Amino acid sequence: MFAVVTPDTIHLPPGTVVRLPGSWQDYQALNKQLGDRSSPRIKYRDGEILLMAPLPEHGRKVSVIADVVKVLLDHLGREYEAFTPITMELPQESGIEPDYCFYIENWQAIAGKDRINWGVDPSPDLVVEIDITSYTDVNDYLPYRVPEVWLFRKNQLVIYRLQGDVYTVESSSRYFPNINVSEIVTECLKIAYERNTSAAIRELRRKLTSES
Repeated sequence: MFAVVTPDTIHLPPGTVVRLPGSWQDYQALNKQLGDRSSPRIKYRDGEILLMAPLPEHGRKVSVIADVVKVLLDHLGREYEAFTPITMELPQESGIEPDYCFYIENWQAIAGKDRINWGVDPSPDLVVEIDITSYTDVNDYLPYRVPEVWLFRKNQLVIYRLQGDVYTVESSSRYFPNINVSEIVTECLKIAYERNTSAAIRELRRKLTSES
């Protein structure tokens, strides 16, 4: 089945990525056309519009990794807010839809809000992205100054931390400095695929409790 992008119809087969030249106004028009649909996802950067239809494995992986983050935060007794889906926008500059985002240090600033005013309200502390189709670029989060981005690519979790004006690869997360999150994510995904997600999360909770 072919990809179709017209003023009246947007249809992308799973796994398809379409790149189009376009203005901020074009991006806004496509966003309005898509409405509340979760697919395809849409991104704007540097006069370019990207559309991507996720594969089924995309949703499963992001769900497992987001559950891992929640379990770890609960284990540490940390307050947080979590969002998905969410659209981050800086007019004329950037539009992006992270797979999952967490407010950890800044959760109080957005608690109870129905809308987030990007550029005024703080950006998420942690963003989780699954990259299966080479759609994701960690630098898309630079305009928002997101402190940490987890990118799962080629079956490996890579942790990026904002250092000045660039993202650098780090071996640990600033939010879980004494926990090997890459190892935990790999193990949980393995259990989720061999059994199911609930088994993976139960095993993680059991492991954390036994190590306390």
